[in-house]
Amino acid sequence: MPLDPPPAILWPLAVVLGLCLGSFLNVVIVRLPVMLMLNWRAEARESLELPDETRPRFNLVVPRSICPTCETPIAWHDNLPLFGWLKRRGRCATCNARISPQYPLVELAGGVLALAVLALHGATLQALFLYGACLSLLALAVIDLRTQLLPDLITLPLLWAGLLYQLIFQPLMLPDAVIGAMAGYLALWSFYWLFKLATGKEGMGFGDFKLLAALGAWLGWQYLPMVLILSAGTGAFVGVIAQATVPRLHGAPMPFGPFLAVAGWVALLVGEPLMALYLGLVT
Repeated sequence: MPLDPPPAILWPLAVVLGLCLGSFLNVVIVRLPVMLMLNWRAEARESLELPDETRPRFNLVVPRSICPTCETPIAWHDNLPLFGWLKRRGRCATCNARISPQYPLVELAGGVLALAVLALHGATLQALFLYGACLSLLALAVIDLRTQLLPDLITLPLLWAGLLYQLIFQPLMLPDAVIGAMAGYLALWSFYWLFKLATGKEGMGFGDFKLLAALGAWLGWQYLPMVLILSAGTGAFVGVIAQATVPRLHGAPMPFGPFLAVAGWVALLVGEPLMALYLGLVT
């Protein structure tokens, strides 16, 4: 077996990998909802027997990244993760329009998560699986914030990857993971219908059910109460502060996915000591 790289090499490699994957996540975050919308539009036209629309190719690879304001292609050196945005001070090199801070923040989050996984779980295949789960949660959180969507193209593979993770690394935990997936979905599905019957309104979307099911697969059913307490508590706190301080958010629906994602990160990275603390508090 090849020797692990020494820490002096491993840490900067983890940062660079995290920044690059964060940059790719920005592409997924921005383009995947548009791709889904175009696909739904095409399916609707097919159902209505309307002629197909002619439009240029649009996917995760083409077209090249452009300025959202002037639509000028972004030069490769301005597209470097984190550094390109900092070099231009968050503005387009052509039209000087502001570029959203989402881009460097997601890239930075990719690097921080890489360091956190490396520090807590070492340079192992198991850590690589966990990092993939963390990146998926990051993409889902930002997509939900932007569009209030949690795409099945991410949530369902995340669920199956969690079961595969248990099968490979903790086969004795696989029954708990299967129960966790079912219980996670059923918990929020039940809340959805109770809330709708009581108020006539929808309290959350079906994507939230699938995301909690995926977390149940990764963590096992035992962690679901802790995840729900963390996500609901954080969501309530942030929601009250946001609606009190930002007038345009008053009465606006708030996505639950980002708070599930944050609770998922915490449980994946430091779940065992937190679970021990949680059990100590409730017993």
